[in-house]
Amino acid sequence: MVALKPLLITMGDPAGVGPELIIKALLAGELDRFERPLQVVGDAAVLQRAAKVFDCEAELEQHSHQDWTLTCGERSLPVVNLSYLDEEKVEFGCPKLPCGRAMADYIEWAVARCLVGLAAGMVTCPINKAIINQAGVHFPGHTELLAERCGVEKVVMMLAGEKLKVSLVTTHLGLRDVSRVLNTAEILQTIHITDQSLRNQFGIADPKLAVLSVNPHAGESGLFGDEEERLIAPAIEQARSYGINASGPHSADTLFHFAAKGEYDAVVCMYHDQGLIPLKLLHFDDGVNVTLGLPIIRTSVDHGTAYDLAGTGKANTASLIAAIKMAEEMTK
Repeated sequence: MVALKPLLITMGDPAGVGPELIIKALLAGELDRFERPLQVVGDAAVLQRAAKVFDCEAELEQHSHQDWTLTCGERSLPVVNLSYLDEEKVEFGCPKLPCGRAMADYIEWAVARCLVGLAAGMVTCPINKAIINQAGVHFPGHTELLAERCGVEKVVMMLAGEKLKVSLVTTHLGLRDVSRVLNTAEILQTIHITDQSLRNQFGIADPKLAVLSVNPHAGESGLFGDEEERLIAPAIEQARSYGINASGPHSADTLFHFAAKGEYDAVVCMYHDQGLIPLKLLHFDDGVNVTLGLPIIRTSVDHGTAYDLAGTGKANTASLIAAIKMAEEMTK
């Protein structure tokens, strides 16, 4: 029997909740449910410290320079140890420059393993973008770094849950700049990548996509803006000519009601909050961030470093477990 390739879990910010989410899930037996082996990419000593948050004295066993095993009670987890941070200087909720370099190293190692086929995919815990940039790795975030390392020009951010999946044409952009940046080519690419990913990675034979307007009431025939007629409708028309089952532009104030009932496989949104407000209303704890358009599988938790919760043990593992589950399903 051929051994399954592992899913890699990058630890994220050593000062955030990532390490204790991993340990909390391990101790609760939540990682036992997965068929594929899991391998954490991070810092073994930081994980050991995270175990103390749950009154567990974790044991570390070193097999080689990078390969370690962390054991908490009756459960063990393989760890790729890429940093040796001084745990006394890595305070909960207080990220420092060494953490920034370490976060980037975890991501880059995992991407490289996935690209050469030694891992089935990667699941990422939250990072601090500002600290990473201060450490000399100049990218706006996970998505941009992954796209560059994979040699891909266009990727799509999708946020997903059981009831709703949304993909974004624009992401981290001021609302006043959205209409200036929107163009038919970008909208069409987002529709196309969403369609292909749902087919190839989610196993949906003929995805049904709803494409949203940017203005209230889909512009009300130009009364509230012309982006629908000028930019969005032409992209939908071209997508349909390629055999993509896309419709719209739909008014966002009503469409999500029908999408959440299962009438669409995904909703293509024009800007960040248009998609994330309804997504987080339905999937605040168990939402998953998926990067579409990469040659590798990458899912992520749908929350930040939660410095206010770091070291308390109170952070919810639901998003991490959902991200691992989705990555494993995508491998099938």
